[in-house]
Amino acid sequence: MHPDIAAHIAQFPPTTQVRLKQLHGFICEQMPALTQKIGYGIPTFQKEGKNFIHYAGYSKHIGLYPGAKAISHFSEEFKRRGFKYSKGTVQFALKEELPLNLIAQILNYLNNK
Repeated sequence: MHPDIAAHIAQFPPTTQVRLKQLHGFICEQMPALTQKIGYGIPTFQKEGKNFIHYAGYSKHIGLYPGAKAISHFSEEFKRRGFKYSKGTVQFALKEELPLNLIAQILNYLNNK
């Protein structure tokens, strides 16, 4: 994990840190060629020097920022599962397990667009 990202995650309560580390590790596992940095003040993964996906922790959820096209593509699935979402982000409640299968689908979509 990039040191700046580790420091960013360390700012959160322990339960939030667990979820953020889980998400970070999952993205690394699924997309090992991505590089990491802090961009826009939040953990960012890049592909070939361009922003690929971001995430951020909040008091009650984790925000995943895959971009507007991905959000539009998966909007029906987000509605079906009851996830809050907007133009460029989807929210995953901290009290629930991360939807890793859905996140894998989003990563695959982004990788193939």
